[in-house]
Amino acid sequence: MTSTLKNKIQQFYDASSGLWEQIWGEHMHHGYYGPTGKEKKNRRQAQIDLIEELLNWAEVRQASHILDVGCGIGGSSLYLAQKFDANSIGITLSPVQASRGTERAQDAGLVTQVQFRVADAMEMPFADNSFDLVWSMESGEHMPDKQKFLTECYRVLKPGGTFLMATWCHRPITKATGQLTEDELHHLAEIYRVYCLPYVISLPDYEAIAHHLSFHNIRTADWSDAVAPFWDSVIDSAFEPKAIIGLFGSSWDTIQAALSLGLMSRGYRRGLIRFGLLSATK
Repeated sequence: MTSTLKNKIQQFYDASSGLWEQIWGEHMHHGYYGPTGKEKKNRRQAQIDLIEELLNWAEVRQASHILDVGCGIGGSSLYLAQKFDANSIGITLSPVQASRGTERAQDAGLVTQVQFRVADAMEMPFADNSFDLVWSMESGEHMPDKQKFLTECYRVLKPGGTFLMATWCHRPITKATGQLTEDELHHLAEIYRVYCLPYVISLPDYEAIAHHLSFHNIRTADWSDAVAPFWDSVIDSAFEPKAIIGLFGSSWDTIQAALSLGLMSRGYRRGLIRFGLLSATK
């Protein structure tokens, strides 16, 4: 990962993670609102439901050594460690996130099971065949080389282990839909700028990479309808007094991201932004 991009991502999450936790909680990812997105539920419950639905979809019944790639402040790392009574390591580019994750592990009495490290997912500091579950919840979109990212995930995965990823994608490019239009490219460019993303690819592109890397039992799914309501929920909560007060003391990047939440909501409505799932075994 280039140093400039790494610094941007680090600074973005160093500055914004505290406010996110204060307003939206420990899970820094979408929520699940039923297959069609029509179920009404508390935002935080929707985020927990997304974790459970992903595990059910990928048929993950147990795990003993888990890697959470792009762990945020440890929401998934801690949840999975507790669920499976497993050892879990979360990696992030943000020292602030890693420190907060460690604090949360101590508070939960899981400090011997769950660790957090500042590390680059493109060059992970782990031996080959180290984990039986590699979990990537909305981190793939930050990776500047998608093939190298999946290669690293494959490398550290144990034979027979499961790789499970949920990531932001753009719509598939088919003969029927055609290439991305100039307007779509401009919309994506604005999302990249605000959320420190190099680019996103389509779910079929991820599937092709997984086949190239010799993953087995490859499955994909598009859950855009199920998660799209999350952004409207976040937009609504951004107008709560504590959110407005928190933004006043935040960095410009954090304020800009909050003001740009509609980019994602509109992206889902127009079918440009897709929420892609991929599971595979080694």
